[in-house]
Amino acid sequence: MKLVDTIDRNALKDAPLIAESNEFAIFDVGNDTYALVHRHEGVEWQAITISGDGLFRAAELLAQATRALYRDLASELSRQRRSGTARPA
Repeated sequence: MKLVDTIDRNALKDAPLIAESNEFAIFDVGNDTYALVHRHEGVEWQAITISGDGLFRAAELLAQATRALYRDLASELSRQRRSGTARPA
């Protein structure tokens, strides 16, 4: 895994785009290496390069963190609803 402080947009023009969201994208940069790129227009693009195996492992960690965050948030909202302090949507 390598942190790339600034990645040239032109360096990715021929790299296959694997997935993208609003500000993030994953490119296949070859040799079982993928780049998770922060593509915000207001700043230089930054990236993390990671192997295919590392990508699977990081995805599982992110899924675990997301589930933990959701459980904490759902627990807090449930507590607020029970006490009547929840704000209306």
